[in-house]
Amino acid sequence: MNILDKIVLRKREEVEFAKANVSIKELEAALHFNRVPYSFEDFLLDDQRSGIIAEFKRRSPSKGIINDKVTVEEVTTAYAAAGASALSVLTDVDFFGGHTNDLLAARAVNQIPILRKDFMIDEYQILEAKALGADIILLIAAILTPDEIEDLAVFAKSLGLNVLLEVHNLEELQRSVIPELDAIGVNNRNLADFSVNIQTSFDLVDEIPDDFLKISESAISNPQTINELRAAGFDGFLIGENFMKTENPGASMTDFVSQLISV
Repeated sequence: MNILDKIVLRKREEVEFAKANVSIKELEAALHFNRVPYSFEDFLLDDQRSGIIAEFKRRSPSKGIINDKVTVEEVTTAYAAAGASALSVLTDVDFFGGHTNDLLAARAVNQIPILRKDFMIDEYQILEAKALGADIILLIAAILTPDEIEDLAVFAKSLGLNVLLEVHNLEELQRSVIPELDAIGVNNRNLADFSVNIQTSFDLVDEIPDDFLKISESAISNPQTINELRAAGFDGFLIGENFMKTENPGASMTDFVSQLISV
């Protein structure tokens, strides 16, 4: 059993526990449930912003603790001020040190789209995302069947949420593309062994239909890489560890953005 298998197994337990403790009616009565989500496309393609989806991540299964000294509020507001097009907030507890309260905290102080970064396997988690104030949900092709992707995407769209599909290779991409998606992300990190290879994005960019926003995720640590990815056809770039591993993630992002070529 690889790391991804273990995460999904634990996630099923978490979802059942959550269902037993917070009813759907309670989720639907939550503060943010009836807010209209921001348009991912509008913010990502805004030429006044960087195209970066900046991630708040305390730790990971492969690296252990990345940064547990900073708060969600200070980091995410600094990311937004530095030109982030969207925020990504980890809500997985056991493997990434995140929490649903992190998403609530980020929502309270930011006016840009927020991605709930988690391993979505059940409609209940999408209702949670809506209740927490998320604008975007993540569907990972490696852990979902094509039917599950379609069902979850359709459900998310019915709630007004944006849908980002994550793929790792051509087979996942070809079996998973459906009209209900807003964006397709190429994860340069292999979730089975957590190795990274930026070439994955360059290999897949032309295979992604132009109907969708194209996102490159992980293994981006150099502004020049973003310039090259943008030239290849990508619209957005998810970066977390590169900023979070520093003492001041917001300042790191500000410096990074200053080195990007304006398009």
